[in-house]
Amino acid sequence: MAALSIAAALAMVTTACSSTPSSSSNGKTGSSSSSAQSANVNASGSVKQGGTLKIVGNADVDHLDTAAGYYTATYTLMRAYTRQLFSYPASTNLDKANTPTPDIATEIPTTSNGGISSDGKTYTIHLRDGVKWDTTPARAVTANDVVLGFKRLCNPTQNSVGAPGYYEGVIEGMQEYCDAFAKVAPTVEAFKAFIESNQISGIEAVNDNTVKFTLTKPAGDFINILALPFSSPAPVEYLNYLPDDANFRQHTISDGPYKIVQYTPGQSYMLDRNTAWSQKSDPIRHQYVDHIQITLGPDENGVQQQIEAGTADMSWDTTVPTANVPALKAQNDPRLGIYANLDTNPFLTFNMQSPNNNGALGKVKVRQAIEYAVDKVALGQIYGGPTLNQPLNQVIPPGNVGYEKFNLYPTKDNKGDPAKCKSLLKEAGYPNGLTLKDVYRTSGKHPAVYQSIQADLAKCGITTVGTPSSAGDYYGKYLSAPDAAKAGTWDISEPGWIPDWYGNNARSIMEPLFDGRTYGPGSTDWGDYNNATVNADIDKALASTDKAEITKAMHEADMQVMKDAAFVPFQTQSTPIFRSTRVHNALELPSSVNYDITQIWLDPTS
Repeated sequence: MAALSIAAALAMVTTACSSTPSSSSNGKTGSSSSSAQSANVNASGSVKQGGTLKIVGNADVDHLDTAAGYYTATYTLMRAYTRQLFSYPASTNLDKANTPTPDIATEIPTTSNGGISSDGKTYTIHLRDGVKWDTTPARAVTANDVVLGFKRLCNPTQNSVGAPGYYEGVIEGMQEYCDAFAKVAPTVEAFKAFIESNQISGIEAVNDNTVKFTLTKPAGDFINILALPFSSPAPVEYLNYLPDDANFRQHTISDGPYKIVQYTPGQSYMLDRNTAWSQKSDPIRHQYVDHIQITLGPDENGVQQQIEAGTADMSWDTTVPTANVPALKAQNDPRLGIYANLDTNPFLTFNMQSPNNNGALGKVKVRQAIEYAVDKVALGQIYGGPTLNQPLNQVIPPGNVGYEKFNLYPTKDNKGDPAKCKSLLKEAGYPNGLTLKDVYRTSGKHPAVYQSIQADLAKCGITTVGTPSSAGDYYGKYLSAPDAAKAGTWDISEPGWIPDWYGNNARSIMEPLFDGRTYGPGSTDWGDYNNATVNADIDKALASTDKAEITKAMHEADMQVMKDAAFVPFQTQSTPIFRSTRVHNALELPSSVNYDITQIWLDPTS
């Protein structure tokens, strides 16, 4: 996300983006294993067609429009009615699940098959036959639809893409197009006129079945960017609505296996089979159940009760209540799955611009002292203990490019070392400690996190004064506001980060969090950290297609950030998910931290 990111969405945690109110505590997607339980292997017996998959949860999606949808629950739903040039397959093999594969595209472009130019800046992608919109009559998804999907992204409404940097800084002409679009009046007529009369120079429909992208510079992760739901094609009918307005939400058009046939905002969805879809045209999804019914309202306890009773099949935007997990694990309940989020959530960030304490947080030794102060085990207990999270001592979590376990600030059992903290503070010129302002969210588990940090810092002579903030104000008013940082409105805080994608994802962790060249209003480099060595490593990784080179560059950047003590990592989390006994082939998608609803088949006799 780039922060949700699941970052720009700035939902409950910055994900690069997610707003799942789950174990990440109004925070999304350790070990390198995708599952600590066996829920994914319940595929015994013959596949049964038919039935209604009943999903229950708490709150509605952020957006139904692919131009803006950024919540993990949104991604769960979009899997059923949207497709992309490339997408991620559902698999128990984490490497496979995190590697893009052809979806609407016929193949992965390479230099050897002519799909990528020798300079790495031009991608020519061919579309497979048989992919159709659920229109009357059904019609083919074309290269023009792919282009239109991108042209809608940076519309000047709140319902525009949550990660513009993935596109504006990568595709030739995208920045200029978006800058011009920003000046257009937010009306259906004005948007339609602008989109139809303006082009993005770096995106061309060569013919109905071929689209060509020209990049500003080589990007080794461009296929990953094209696999984001933001990159979905859009039918021309979408020009008849403002992006994701109430009218749009009642007229979504599907090119996936299911279509939304009924939507009551904040209450329910009903999806039926899309008769325009064919299995032959879709190598990733299936169409096993007849209907998908989503009911909204209950909290996580209510959802859990319904699934255990068999009146619901799976959760929507909640997870197993933390208190229920130990008993379910002790019983080895096969309906429980625990999946690594591959995240760093939460963590402590420093406002290095703060003038407070004579600019103490701008000093490396002060930040290094605080690295030793935190009891990561105590923090972990807030989130369910070692069953659901593991201490983390670096920027890059397991399952992400550049991960290589190391710890520059070891303490016994990760429980902190107050004496070492005090010693370093004294060396830094603060023998009597400091007083720091900690801005924290008042929702979910965040107050408990603040209290834990406050207690840890007190042990080494640091007084923490809390500034409570609503989730809505947290990023815009404090963390992502340079004026607030420079004024010393806050010194430390505890956000979190969930990557927008996994595997080859330098662009969705290291760049948004620590590339100081991007600092400014809305930035997710909250502390204004800027290091030339780290920036060079980021550039090297983003331009390369060589896995070893990318991995090396990201690990070296990780080491440098930790040497500079630019933040204090706490933990990487896992999410517990529950399903009914009649659910078979429950395959978790890391991007949505939930089961892929297009893989599930139901056994009513279970």
